[in-house]
Amino acid sequence: MAKPEAGTFWNELLTVGMYKSSQGRLARQLTAAGLGIMLVAGSYILSVGPLSSTSKGYQTTVPIALVFLGGWVIFRLVNYSRFAEFLISVEAEMGKVSWAPKTELIRATIVVLSAMAFLAIVLFFYDFIWQMFFQAIGVLPKV
Repeated sequence: MAKPEAGTFWNELLTVGMYKSSQGRLARQLTAAGLGIMLVAGSYILSVGPLSSTSKGYQTTVPIALVFLGGWVIFRLVNYSRFAEFLISVEAEMGKVSWAPKTELIRATIVVLSAMAFLAIVLFFYDFIWQMFFQAIGVLPKV
């Protein structure tokens, strides 16, 4: 296996090439999409929040510039040799996972949701009993 290049992220930030472009594509694309969604959401929050009192041009230009700059950084990040090797190995390991059949997944989901509903009901009654107790001894005001 080829050893990743020794360049740092800041050195590779200005390069254009893709590192092992045919390997780990799905993991890289999903990672980039997730980071991109966070970037766009953050830029939107910036435009309607801290920049809302500034001029309309400044309010749109800064977030758009941040999205383009952040998009380039995300592209370079998923092609940074160390991070790309990590994502390639993640995708390879995910291929080795034995996924549960659909029927087992449905049964397990029903068990978990039923247990959560039961616990919610039990905790509601515990809370109700403690509330009545504390109201009876005068710690809480009666409603």
